[in-house]
Amino acid sequence: MSNIVKNIDYRDFLEQILEEIQKARIKASSQLIRAKIELYSNIGKIIVDRQRQYGWGKSIVEQLAKDLQEITDTTISFSERNLWFMKQFYTEYVDYPELHNLALDIPWGQNILILQKLKDYKSREYYLKSTIGFAWSRNVLLNQIKANAYEYHLENPKQHNFRETLPEHLSEQADNAMKSVYNLELLGVKQPIKERELERLMVINVKKLLMELGYGFTFIGNQYKLKGNTKDYFVDLLFFHRGLKCLVAIELKAGEYKAEYASKLNLYLNLLDQQVRMEDENPPIGIILCAEKDNFEVEFSLKDFNKPIGVAEYQLTRQLPDKFKGKLPSAIEIKKQIKEKYGFDFNN
Repeated sequence: MSNIVKNIDYRDFLEQILEEIQKARIKASSQLIRAKIELYSNIGKIIVDRQRQYGWGKSIVEQLAKDLQEITDTTISFSERNLWFMKQFYTEYVDYPELHNLALDIPWGQNILILQKLKDYKSREYYLKSTIGFAWSRNVLLNQIKANAYEYHLENPKQHNFRETLPEHLSEQADNAMKSVYNLELLGVKQPIKERELERLMVINVKKLLMELGYGFTFIGNQYKLKGNTKDYFVDLLFFHRGLKCLVAIELKAGEYKAEYASKLNLYLNLLDQQVRMEDENPPIGIILCAEKDNFEVEFSLKDFNKPIGVAEYQLTRQLPDKFKGKLPSAIEIKKQIKEKYGFDFNN
């Protein structure tokens, strides 16, 4: 066996070992998070039970916080404020075991955010599942909530042919990896824009873009070249998704969706499948990002394609339009009025 072959074999061997190490680390981390949240939930239950049993009031939590901080030598995990969150976590999920089980798989900071910002079952379910599926950090989760991701999800259901073109296990993963609406305000886009300029901004801000796309996307390149018999073709943006183990081609359209976009993307996916995809990878997936879409046209234009294609809208901005500025009170004015009327200071 030559040294080159040995080196190649060893690299494969090393990569396999590193992959196993990474899997173990992820598994250990997720188990640690689950154990921590279970502990907090159990503490919340004990607080609730004892307060009911003995009629204890708020002072018992204050005393508990002091004692736990002294005994455990920590001032954060068992602070008075955190103990109240533990009680809230238990009481708000005790009658909703499905939500409770989901909440066990996300970090405490994200859990607190969901408890504070969201009150109804369905919205909490959406953000819990999304935080798990996309591995959202607390900041990303906060921005998704502020951008009304759940409301857009209801107004713009996902449209794709993944169920017809992918195996069941991959279809579900691909659906989870795709959104119905992508918020591009994080790119500084606040008005209609040409496709090439939109692409340029996406490439410049690829880190921010990956946060919006979700966990698992790795950027390969823009205007990725594919060879035809008589001419070349270019994919606007090409990614690799680690979880799906497949290439993801994204086509950007500055206007409304047209049926011919799906045909063009289907061609690109066939070429990617033949020229770029490796043997151990799953079939490539395509996503068309457009300013607007007609659900009827999308549904029927995707029928009978053998390649998985999804169509989603992008949202340019959530800021107040210029015509309303000066006609509505500012956030500072609203805070001032609330403080004067109710005595509540947002800065405290």
